[in-house]
Amino acid sequence: MMAGERAAEQSRLAGERAAKLRRQAEQAERSARSWAAGAAGEVRVAAELRELEARGWRLLNDAHWPGRPKANLDHVLVGPGGILVVDAKNWTGRVELRNGRLMQNGYSRLRETTGVLEQGAAVAAVLEPRHRRLVQGWICLVNQPELRAESADGVRVVGLASLQSAVSVLPPVLEQAEIEIVFHHLRQLLLGPSSPQLLNSGAAGVPGPRPDYSPEPVQISLPDQALHRNLQAEGPSGLPATAPASDSPTPAAPAGRRPTAAAKGRRSAKGRRRQQPGEYAAPAGRRRKGSGGRRRAARNRRADVVRLIVFAVIAVTAWNISGSLDQRNAAPEQPQPPAVSQTVDTSP
Repeated sequence: MMAGERAAEQSRLAGERAAKLRRQAEQAERSARSWAAGAAGEVRVAAELRELEARGWRLLNDAHWPGRPKANLDHVLVGPGGILVVDAKNWTGRVELRNGRLMQNGYSRLRETTGVLEQGAAVAAVLEPRHRRLVQGWICLVNQPELRAESADGVRVVGLASLQSAVSVLPPVLEQAEIEIVFHHLRQLLLGPSSPQLLNSGAAGVPGPRPDYSPEPVQISLPDQALHRNLQAEGPSGLPATAPASDSPTPAAPAGRRPTAAAKGRRSAKGRRRQQPGEYAAPAGRRRKGSGGRRRAARNRRADVVRLIVFAVIAVTAWNISGSLDQRNAAPEQPQPPAVSQTVDTSP
């Protein structure tokens, strides 16, 4: 290695680290400025909405987003015109609606309008059905005070200066008593210590405990229960039946030998079916029925039906055979006619 090569390499690495830190610092500064501008915009929008309380509206600020523990709703307004979820945006530059789509400086803001719709849907999910249709999603633009439009997906976009007038002209749909009921219900849910949980199709692929919506097993009458127990005791071939696989403990693998893939699958399936504590946990003293038990019960019922059909066919066949044999043995012998001898008269 030539003189100075090690020092030059260390200098190059230090310069790269310094450039990376400068980029991270600039990004952090931009993020801080954006959050500060957003907070200032939320404060200005909240001040405008608070003046509507004299007209019968009730306001919630910085509320929980139902089903999203790390997200929040800027403003939720409940009043004569319905339930409004208002998202404050302190955007700069040129903001317009082009072909029903919200644009900022030529870039589409479909993500923001979709987010407002999701906020409204989450709030509607915690209301009773007759109030869900009254929820609307709004975007309030702080730096575009006179803007008033509606996107193609149904989101109202209004400027800060026209916010109060746009809310005041809404047709009345709620009485004052209903306003108080809905407001106190939302305040209890959305301003609590944690975000309320929602069960929807978005959690279908997430692992974890799930509520059991399967129908209850069919109730069997007493004679059918006795027949079912007898068939289970005899087994499919008349031999004593073995215990179900789910009730018998899984045999332990011998020492020094790895468990097979089947044993691993059984253990993992058993672990997935194990009841976990949560919102939809089964009450104490009851065991939640898993899908494996229902499949085994269905297979047992099908096997019972097949065995009954086979026994019935065998019984009918045996009865027919015995009947034909009895008829054959009981038939009398037919008497044979006597033989008649014919003589030829040859006398003259």
